Amino acid sequence: MKIRLVGMVLVLAIVLTSCVPPAMQQKNYSNREQQIMRVNNREEPSSLHPGKAASPADFWPVDHLMEGLMKRTPDGKLVPGMARDYRMSPDHRTYTFTLKEGLKWSNGDPITAGDFEYAWKYALNPATGAQYAYQLYYLQGGRAYNTTKETDPVKKKKLEDKVGVKALDEYTLEVVLETPTAFFLDLCSFFTYYPVNRKVQEEFRSWDKHSRTYVSNGPFKLVQWNHKQDMVMVKNENYYDKDSVKLKEIHWYMVGDENTSMQMYRAGQIDLVYPIPNELIPLMKNKKDPELHIVPDLSIYYYDINIRKKPFNNVKIRKALSMAINRQELVEDVAQGGQKPAYGIVPPGIPETEDGKRDFQAFSGSLFQEDVKEAKKLLAEGLKEEKLAKLPTFNLLYNTSTIHKIIAEAIQEMWRKNLGVDCNLQNVEQQVKMERMRKGEYQLVRDGWLGDYIDPMTFIELFTSESTQNFSGWNNEEFDKFTRYAQSSINQEMRMKAMHQAEQIIMDHMPILPIYFYTKSYALKSRVGGVFNIVNRYPMMMYAEIQ
Repeated sequence: MKIRLVGMVLVLAIVLTSCVPPAMQQKNYSNREQQIMRVNNREEPSSLHPGKAASPADFWPVDHLMEGLMKRTPDGKLVPGMARDYRMSPDHRTYTFTLKEGLKWSNGDPITAGDFEYAWKYALNPATGAQYAYQLYYLQGGRAYNTTKETDPVKKKKLEDKVGVKALDEYTLEVVLETPTAFFLDLCSFFTYYPVNRKVQEEFRSWDKHSRTYVSNGPFKLVQWNHKQDMVMVKNENYYDKDSVKLKEIHWYMVGDENTSMQMYRAGQIDLVYPIPNELIPLMKNKKDPELHIVPDLSIYYYDINIRKKPFNNVKIRKALSMAINRQELVEDVAQGGQKPAYGIVPPGIPETEDGKRDFQAFSGSLFQEDVKEAKKLLAEGLKEEKLAKLPTFNLLYNTSTIHKIIAEAIQEMWRKNLGVDCNLQNVEQQVKMERMRKGEYQLVRDGWLGDYIDPMTFIELFTSESTQNFSGWNNEEFDKFTRYAQSSINQEMRMKAMHQAEQIIMDHMPILPIYFYTKSYALKSRVGGVFNIVNRYPMMMYAEIQ
């Protein structure tokens, strides 16, 4: 199969068919005096509310507008953000944060501990419908409040009052956890844990949808939002660390087509383009283009298998499909962005030991092997157990994207060639795909996950029986047991051991097909300095500077 030839044909198609939107035809080259940076955001954000943000199109801008109690420095170190300091109780369940003095929202309102309490409880309120509310389940009473079906307002308020977050005064926030949580401080740098200006939200219910009502506490503030077109952020003069912010403005363009955004980049109309059209990466690598950046990404590309649909309830059939995929060929000849074949669910980039010298994924190694001969044997055994002469033609669902399409086509051909099975490919828009996943209306479906925090648990917990992100229908009591232990233990060595055991269990049962661990490939103009990368974030521009 000539996958490389397909890629070259697509490159030619990009050159011949891509065009820049008429509204962007003017040349707006960023210069040192202007200190204006321009970037593509691909999609219109569904919400810039930290409690409602749910996709990269939301959280990338939000990370430049908002800040939590903790934050990551350019070298990846976790340090206090809005917090001045914190204390932890001897039992590791109670944290007392003290805010920096003089903090202000972009509109001049004081930032208080109450803004954090209000924001966290708002996200947990079941009426909010926050997709990431489960990340607040580590708070005492968080799960009970978020999952209640209680309609009586008095009884519901009692559940809210039991949630383990309380502003003791303007500057002091007390947080009580259900159990000790080793990665809780990292969670405090995650967008669901950002504060909300209560006064603004109660006055303007849709404050997060319009620039005229939007308030922020981070390095930038929103001053313009032309929906489905562009956004403009300017430096927030009320930000406590404003002197470290060199940019005056960031302009975000909602350009969904990767080829069009690359054309804009080539024309000098944007300074950072992410992602790069997949077919251009090898060309830029071969040219040793200094503007190409390929950096680690704490994320995994995989297929969910709906084990509620026969014959995929049979583990041998699931394993056969996994073992018949040549992942090295996929990353080298299809993805071509330096990705790493995945033989587990936890990506590289998470330290296992406190000194950071041992990587969790490297220590795990390969938890299964590719073997076409063994795959054929397992498939035959599984079909016999299911009383089938042949695996019926099945459907693989993926969301519309060139890279998803060519990967699906390559795997489709591998299954045909190696196992003699047929697979139909179906592509739909992302929201349609997600709805079908939630309803279980699929057989196999493309999926992926970017780590919310830098700990193996952000991947392990996806597949527990209680997880809202576990779309396969698989559950395992022993897996849940190891996961619960690792969630609550403060013994780093023992919790890492438990997560290794949990990861092996899921690979032994194969309810998902790991494909590869992502990298981030983006192009950045050489005139721009100070952009930095955190392994579980998109490129960060708060300290960027036009040089």
